[in-house]
Amino acid sequence: VQLQASGGGLVQPGGSLRLSCTASGGIFSIITMAWYRQGPGKQRELVATITRDGTTSYADSVKGRFRISRDNAKLTLYLQMSSLKPEDTAVYYCNSPLPDGGIRYTWGQGTQVTVSS
Repeated sequence: VQLQASGGGLVQPGGSLRLSCTASGGIFSIITMAWYRQGPGKQRELVATITRDGTTSYADSVKGRFRISRDNAKLTLYLQMSSLKPEDTAVYYCNSPLPDGGIRYTWGQGTQVTVSS
C-alpha cells in the first residue's frame, strides 16, 4: 500500500489548509489512521488519530485547531488545519499506527506545510 499526502503549501500565521492522504488500497476502512509531522530538526510526532468508527484524538499542541476526518469510500484521510502557527511548519505524513507504537505502512513522501509571514 502506498500513501500519498497532498495539500501542503505556504500560509501566513492564522491561516488554514486542508491536507489529504490517499491510500492505494489495502484495508483502509477498518484500521485506525493518523497524521504525523516532522518539523525542521525535530523528531516525527503524532498529530491526530481517527479510528475506524470515527473516534478522534489530538496532540495537545493542535487540539482545537486541527480536525482529522476520513472518507472510507475514497480511501482518503483529511486534516483540516486552522489558526496555523509558525511552529506548525513541518512535513506532514499519514500512516496507520500499530498497538506497539509502530506504523503499518512504509512512509510516503509527505507534504510540506510552511507557516510564515
